[in-house]
Amino acid sequence: MPDLITLSMPLTPEILVPRLGDALVEKGLITSDQKRTALEHQSELRRESQNLTLGQILIELGFIERGKLDEIVTEQIITLRAALEDANRNLERRVDQRTAELQLALKKLSELNQLKANFVSNISHELRTPLTHIKGYLDLLVAQDLGTVNPEQERAIQVMQRSSDRLERLIEDLILFSTAERGEVSLHPTRFQITHLCHAVIQRALSKALEKKINIEIQSNDLQTLVFGDEDKLGWVLTQLIDNAIKFSPPNQIIWIKLAPESSFIRVSVIDTGIGIPKDRLEEIFETFHQLDNTSTRRYGGTGLGLTLARKIMEAHGTFIQVHSKEGQGSVFEILIKLADPVDLLTEEGYGHHE
Repeated sequence: MPDLITLSMPLTPEILVPRLGDALVEKGLITSDQKRTALEHQSELRRESQNLTLGQILIELGFIERGKLDEIVTEQIITLRAALEDANRNLERRVDQRTAELQLALKKLSELNQLKANFVSNISHELRTPLTHIKGYLDLLVAQDLGTVNPEQERAIQVMQRSSDRLERLIEDLILFSTAERGEVSLHPTRFQITHLCHAVIQRALSKALEKKINIEIQSNDLQTLVFGDEDKLGWVLTQLIDNAIKFSPPNQIIWIKLAPESSFIRVSVIDTGIGIPKDRLEEIFETFHQLDNTSTRRYGGTGLGLTLARKIMEAHGTFIQVHSKEGQGSVFEILIKLADPVDLLTEEGYGHHE
């Protein structure tokens, strides 16, 4: 039968000692029968709303002297304190050990990430040289500087040109990724009209959109809005968002680019009615080299770099990229771009350089 302690008992050292009765029995100061008798008596007193500690009852029943009880209580408290200090020391050692292990794992992970970034960077630069030769000779063939080509050969050359252009874009993306991984996203900000950039991005995506009979429309109340940022890199981000919208939308749809002022920024939203993204997997789409469908038979291509780099570019601008999506109903990707101020003319040089 356990020792009984309630909050209404007087605050004496005894209540700090768990299972005091067992300790007294083990030391031979009381018998098991005496302990049982004392606990039964304590239960009877409780029913009468009298709360006495086990030690008080043992003294009243004459089973132990006050001095001896106080001695055992003090001894037990010292023992418990020593055990607690020992447990704390062991816990601290375990925490220190685990912290050291985690720091070592983090260091190794950082080294692996650096090796990966260096590998991607080196391979990308090595691929660029032979690709330049291939593109150069393809240009010579198209211009027929190496001799005439018949229509069938010309069509084949055009296919090779499109493929080499796609490979060149992939290599440039890999180089951009490797620099971003090292924290070297260099920005060259200027003032420019955001609608002009949107129209330029749409023109670049037009052939892909026409293949699926998809229209891309701009919704804006102000066609003269000036923003401040790296026009080329922001254009790259918008291109990725629109390409994804085209890729994951069924034919005969409309993709909207919506521009809306928000405080000292303009919110640019790319809205589609495509396949959407499951709510519990929204963050996965920003992981490096990650595809939601990573099976060998996946329907949609891509390296899994686009959105990772888009987020890094927006972070370098001091803003962010957000996504809202419902599976089967489409997605909305949003970026914030700073509105241009007169002072921006004085800060264009060196803005946003991260090294």
